[in-house]
Amino acid sequence: MKNKRILSDDTPNHVGSEVLISGWVRARRDHGKLIFLDVRDRTGLLQVVVNPAVSEKSHSTASTLRSEDVISVIGNINKRPDKLINTKMKSGSVELEATEIIVEQKAETLPFDMGVESLHLELPTLLDYRSLTIRHPKIAAIFTLQAEIVDAFRKIAEELGSTEVFVPTIVASSTEGGADVFSIDYYSHKAYLAQSPQLYKQMLVPMFERVHTIAHAYRAEPSVTTRHLSEVTQIDMELGFMEFDELLDTLEHVGTKMLQIASEKHKDILEMYGVSAPLIPAHIPRLTLKETQDIITKRTGRDLSKEQDLNPEDEIEICKWAKEEHASDFVTITHFPLKKKPFYTHVDPKNKELSLSYDLLFRGREVLSGSQRVNDYKELVNAIKSRGMNVSNFGMYLQAFQYGMPKEGGFSFGLERLTMQLLELGNIREAAVYPRDMERVDERFSKKEIKKKS
Repeated sequence: MKNKRILSDDTPNHVGSEVLISGWVRARRDHGKLIFLDVRDRTGLLQVVVNPAVSEKSHSTASTLRSEDVISVIGNINKRPDKLINTKMKSGSVELEATEIIVEQKAETLPFDMGVESLHLELPTLLDYRSLTIRHPKIAAIFTLQAEIVDAFRKIAEELGSTEVFVPTIVASSTEGGADVFSIDYYSHKAYLAQSPQLYKQMLVPMFERVHTIAHAYRAEPSVTTRHLSEVTQIDMELGFMEFDELLDTLEHVGTKMLQIASEKHKDILEMYGVSAPLIPAHIPRLTLKETQDIITKRTGRDLSKEQDLNPEDEIEICKWAKEEHASDFVTITHFPLKKKPFYTHVDPKNKELSLSYDLLFRGREVLSGSQRVNDYKELVNAIKSRGMNVSNFGMYLQAFQYGMPKEGGFSFGLERLTMQLLELGNIREAAVYPRDMERVDERFSKKEIKKKS
């Protein structure tokens, strides 16, 4: 092939020229003597017209094609008639008239129709065939948007003077205590999969003052819900020399700005999912946990005075309030009970039972948590001991506090949660390329057992 391959979204710039395109057959439509192919590449779809009057050989080849066959096509780019322009496609103003079709690789018969606009599959089927379903444009769009969220986060963090760091996920001790931790055999020594990048972020503050990281975190939670995964992607920041109110300002700026950027760049994806861009007021409403519970009680009659946190129903209700009263899809909740927070969380100086902690809720769900941190070495040692943990397990971490740690704090977003809420997906597993939970590592464990028995 003498022609240099071009991509589908570049074809409108080549009207009247012979080009080469390559990709996957998404769908084939036979209309009388003509065959129409929708060919997918990394930039989108292109319509290919195969006319036997132009090339009998190409027509014969096209008649054997099916979804996911890999092909290359040589032909001429023609303008479509105005009434046939497809405004939903970047290449919708043109089509390729094939003169030669080369079959690069044949695909087996698909277990379901990939040529439809939406894949209406049960979640287990969607995930069991993940390497296939991820190819569907509507499914792939989830992760196009997710990539934009991450890109926006990085740009905003750099604007704030933050340095990106890369931290381990194999750790010497449990980050936050508790039983929901995966232990591993590490060269005959006991180690763990990190519950968060938290401790390493803090240790780097005396060097860079402000750091951000994108890291995997692991929680061995023995439950299957629509909002939890065993492996998640966290996008984190840690910032030195910051007071509590400054931390709130920063997390709200980062959270709203990155979703705004992603939404504006990919309006087509939001439209595809039938959702609107986030409502972002000039000032995000802020409430303490107590104020939040009082509002929910007033609205619903439910007594939350003895509750130590918000449950999913509470999160939905306070987000309804924020939208109705402040035209906001976001609300920040602060001052959670100290005993419910990790050992490194700073106590509220006005109330020793509470902490200088915060959550950011978006469209009915928590998408961020964080706090101002304990930065005094002795206080930190006492906090570790009070949780029944062994101080000797935190040697390297505590070392950073022995030699000058400023007042600091940070926050962590759940990337899959952000994506799920922005597109209003029904299950967080839809927002993970290859989700892990207590029922699945790639394949469902129940499916593997069936395979073993057979």
